[in-house]
Amino acid sequence: MHATRIIAIRHGETSWNVDARIQGHLDIPLNDIGLWQAQRTGAALAHEHLDAIYSSDLQRALSTAQAVSQTTGCAVQPDTGLRERCFGSFEGRSFKDIEAEHPEQALRWRKRDPDFVPDDGGESLHMLRGRIQHTVDRLAAQHTGGQIALVAHGGVMDILYRLATRQDLQALRSWELGNAAINRLLWTPQGLTLVGWGDVSHLANVSRDEFVS
Repeated sequence: MHATRIIAIRHGETSWNVDARIQGHLDIPLNDIGLWQAQRTGAALAHEHLDAIYSSDLQRALSTAQAVSQTTGCAVQPDTGLRERCFGSFEGRSFKDIEAEHPEQALRWRKRDPDFVPDDGGESLHMLRGRIQHTVDRLAAQHTGGQIALVAHGGVMDILYRLATRQDLQALRSWELGNAAINRLLWTPQGLTLVGWGDVSHLANVSRDEFVS
């Protein structure tokens, strides 16, 4: 059977997620909630057979992937192709800041202009989609008939969903991209198919107050 089952996981929460700051390729660690989310994700997948775990090399994704590795016994293989979209000079700033200082660029970003490239080495949505599609094809093709985990970022999850549902880059998002959500897809040489999306049942019954010292 020329198909690969994929479990796609967004990294756990970071302090910059909470502050709505753009992370991109900046290497921001998980916060305490994110570490807990990673542990819960690992526990939820403990009985899954995985032929490989591939992760973005950024530590927020790697830490999440390592929690899955600890419960499944499958080693983590970092892959730069799974990194978040590069936002160039926008990284480290909030959308509010960018909107105030660069309103024309902010508008193009808000409207999901697929050709918009942030200054200083950023990626367009077209560039991001090409990178993610190439990376998934490359990794999944090595494990036909098996199952792999891909641990990455919100922008990567968004592209995976669009590829699997054949939605345009500018289509309004109606799907969740939750931290540490478990998403399931099927890959064949013809492309991706959506199996299940946005499972956060393993993160239920926790209050943010528990992590406030």
